[in-house]
Amino acid sequence: MEFRHLGRSGLLVSEISYGNWLTHGSQIEEDAALACVRAALDVGITTFDTADVYAGTKAEAVLGRALKGERREGLEIFTKVYWPTGPGRNDRGLSRKHIMESINGSLKRLQTDYVDLYQAHRYDYATPLEETMEAFADIVHSGKALYIGVSEWKAEEIRAAHALAKELKIQLVSNQPQYSMLWRVIEAEVIPTSAELGIGQIVFSPIAQGVLTGKYLPGQQPPAGSRASDASGGAAMIARFMNDEVLTTVQRLKPLAEQAGLSMAQLAVAWVLQNPNVSSAIIGASRPEQVYDNAKASGVKLDADLLEAIDEVVEPIVERDPAKTQSPVTRP
Repeated sequence: MEFRHLGRSGLLVSEISYGNWLTHGSQIEEDAALACVRAALDVGITTFDTADVYAGTKAEAVLGRALKGERREGLEIFTKVYWPTGPGRNDRGLSRKHIMESINGSLKRLQTDYVDLYQAHRYDYATPLEETMEAFADIVHSGKALYIGVSEWKAEEIRAAHALAKELKIQLVSNQPQYSMLWRVIEAEVIPTSAELGIGQIVFSPIAQGVLTGKYLPGQQPPAGSRASDASGGAAMIARFMNDEVLTTVQRLKPLAEQAGLSMAQLAVAWVLQNPNVSSAIIGASRPEQVYDNAKASGVKLDADLLEAIDEVVEPIVERDPAKTQSPVTRP
């Protein structure tokens, strides 16, 4: 496993991080979740990403149990706040009240005194940004979080938050967007702005919710138990890719993966890691063998000819519409 700095900070994170949206506490049994975390540790992954909303707070608790007994200083644990975690009017958003209550709940579930990165899971248009950033600053200054990040924020929102973070003397170091060969929305504005400000991307869905593994075939029903057949949220997110044009195009990537000596999943993860503004790519897994396979993408260098060949295959179907970055079904 190789490591990169998170943005322009001094924090090193594993090139591949392990995330547990839709799996821990929901899609798979706890024994399987623990086995996947053990596999991640075995391959050298030290960075683990979760959120309070995943599986209705259960995912954080599963991850806390899975990492219990590990040397805390050797891990980077990330979580997020924004989405509803209860029935109350204030059990959501980025108000000071919700942020302060949420960090305490997350720390308890994760069985840790601090998280390395605390992320705003979406931008809250109902709360002044100053209120949100001041609450984050108090959390950092209290030692409950070391760094601050955001997820799926637009370039102008990131710039405004970064300016406030500097005034408050805290480090806003990351953005967590969706990014893959098929979904390149961040390339137009978010990545140039982030590079300028010293903010790194922790990208989710580098395999496009499994589509880029090639397991979904045009004209056929999704395999039983796959993300595309998951009613808890995965099916809604993957739907944008589940059409014959996309699935046929993905099949054309197979010879390129074989040429590079990579599995389809490895090619997809390695592709996002070629972008210098990407600090880490989040993988998810329901089986340990998926972790072992994906982790082999760390350190892979794709040559210019291969990158050009990939673009020639996928360019006609790449999604570049910035208006779709705030899709309500996109919740990792």
